[in-house]
Amino acid sequence: MAVTLVIFGASGDLTSRKLIPALYQLSRKGRLPTGTQIVGFSRTKFSDDAWRKSLAETTAEFVGKEFDQAAWNRFAPLVHYQPGDIGEQEDFETLHARLHEVEGRSAGKPKDLTRVYYLATAAQFYEEAVERLGAAGLADEENGPRRVVIEKPFGEDLATARALNVAVHKVFKERQVYRIDHYLGKETVQNMMVLRFANTIFEPVWNRNYIDHVQITVAEEVLVGRRGAFYEETGVLRDIFQNHLLQLMMIAAMEAPVRMDADSVRDEKVKVLRAITPLSAALVAMDTVRGQYDGYRKEPGVAADSQTATFAAMKLAVDNWRWQGVPFYLRSGKGMSCRTTQIVIQFRSPPTMLFANGKPGDLCEANRLVIQIQPGEGIQLHFQTKVPDQGMKLRLTDLEFDFHREFKGVMPEAYERLLLDAFQGDASLFARSDEVELAWGIIDPILVAWQKEGQPKLEIYEPGLWGPESSMTWMHGQGRNWFDTCPVIG
Repeated sequence: MAVTLVIFGASGDLTSRKLIPALYQLSRKGRLPTGTQIVGFSRTKFSDDAWRKSLAETTAEFVGKEFDQAAWNRFAPLVHYQPGDIGEQEDFETLHARLHEVEGRSAGKPKDLTRVYYLATAAQFYEEAVERLGAAGLADEENGPRRVVIEKPFGEDLATARALNVAVHKVFKERQVYRIDHYLGKETVQNMMVLRFANTIFEPVWNRNYIDHVQITVAEEVLVGRRGAFYEETGVLRDIFQNHLLQLMMIAAMEAPVRMDADSVRDEKVKVLRAITPLSAALVAMDTVRGQYDGYRKEPGVAADSQTATFAAMKLAVDNWRWQGVPFYLRSGKGMSCRTTQIVIQFRSPPTMLFANGKPGDLCEANRLVIQIQPGEGIQLHFQTKVPDQGMKLRLTDLEFDFHREFKGVMPEAYERLLLDAFQGDASLFARSDEVELAWGIIDPILVAWQKEGQPKLEIYEPGLWGPESSMTWMHGQGRNWFDTCPVIG
């Protein structure tokens, strides 16, 4: 089935950095559906040729060595531009007519085609864009499927997320709505399901009987920089925890779906969120850590007395039979020691230690499974071995799987998979309305407690470290340690 992709916010950064390069790569690999057309919609005045020329330059920059001029020349004719303003209903009527022209309906071509509307705009325009799509008849499925892709953030809290869901559902049915989180398009995230549900060696020990705790870290080496005004409104909980970290947690903790379709997968993910008890104000003070890197308040657009957290850590519990008593530790921060996204499955120590490393009472490190999402994508299993010619001295060593070593070629960008899934109507890697609202229901009480109670205290930390010292002390107090190691693979 032919597909028309309409990108709202076509002159923006997301379009040039991610969407067009991903579409170009799909075209280069021969994976775009036959008859695909791409129409950009934005206030900037471009002709088709001017937009294509601008995109050729940015795509070459972001694709790098993978850019091929001949492949671009084949792709470029699929790209069109229609100037317009989301605030003007008349511009949507003009867009409607342009889509008929681009799709060739006036020439009597088949009417059964898919349209995907991608909202690559600022979040405050989502509701208005959806409303005007409906008013212009662009959501009508009489002539084929109509879908809308909505970027994060989907709301600023539970109340705004619910309001946005209500507004979207006035125009599009839930099956037509694709709420995107690019983390779910990463090969290594998808590989987690394969790791768990296609290998019998892991699933029997993936529970409270053998796992001590789970750590999920999204660390960023970069500082906020020129995004200060945006970050003041967002902070680390809205930026990373409500979406990326909770998505990774759901995949790590979910039960096996009855089949690999969108509803079955998302049903199991939602069960995880339902099993997480939101933290009370007292527990927020005990089970969360918040920090701000030294120098954040001097960034452009940041208040001199800002209380915005650039680092956070929290402990969550999944109260079901599989995970009862197993804490999930989530953390993320700017200005960290290195860039890494990883999941650490920390197994329990053996019930009795037969092999001490020299001193009475010595305990060797327990086994752990490290799933490296980015960079250096892969999996590493840490286990104990005997050091040769050293008596019964033990050492933690590893077995390693490296995506780049095992599979040749460049890892595909997450947007390639997600765009293709949206074209094909597979919503497995997109968030459902109840999923979004439940995630906000977990984050909201923490945001409220931080603002009202001011607890825990906002700690200042030096950039280049693993967050504030209190984060380490907090973990030590629970008899555990963070896995503070920059990418162990690659």
